[in-house]
Amino acid sequence: MYTSSLTDEQVIRQHLSSQPSECFETLYNRYVKKVYQRCLSMTKDSEKAQDFTHDIFLKVFDKLDAFQERSTFSTWLYSIAFNYCSDQLRRSKRLPMTSMDENPHYDMAESRDAYLHEESLQLVKKAMQTLSTSEQQLLRMKYEDGMSIDELAETYNLKNSAVKMRLKRTREKVQRVYAQQYAN
Repeated sequence: MYTSSLTDEQVIRQHLSSQPSECFETLYNRYVKKVYQRCLSMTKDSEKAQDFTHDIFLKVFDKLDAFQERSTFSTWLYSIAFNYCSDQLRRSKRLPMTSMDENPHYDMAESRDAYLHEESLQLVKKAMQTLSTSEQQLLRMKYEDGMSIDELAETYNLKNSAVKMRLKRTREKVQRVYAQQYAN
């Protein structure tokens, strides 16, 4: 059977036990770019993103028989990708440091701007951490992965209006937390 016309869930049900390599290849080809983009947006490092993407697909296909279709495959995959990247980044927690002496192009104004930008990013990151995993995932799928309202509605099995409302409430929540942190 030609797998490109099947949904992800149908591919898994029909081909996992009989043709695991075809199942793997079909799902990999459908999602490798999006998973890589998710990893890249979180790591800001293309090599790490490639490594993480590879590791995520190995993990997913090792546990594919445990997929219970409580959500769509793409939602399940994106959750695994987000959690894997978060765990790896939390474990590494190493920030590259360059002293002023090592950088001949060091400029105080650039440094101040970079510091303010980094401080804003840290506040946004803290605000994002106050969200539930599903809220974080929704925002990332919309703004990092560039998914449309229609795609999100299909992924979450919701109406467009429900997706728009969730996005609005989640953005407002981030803005409130950010404003509170900024005031402190």
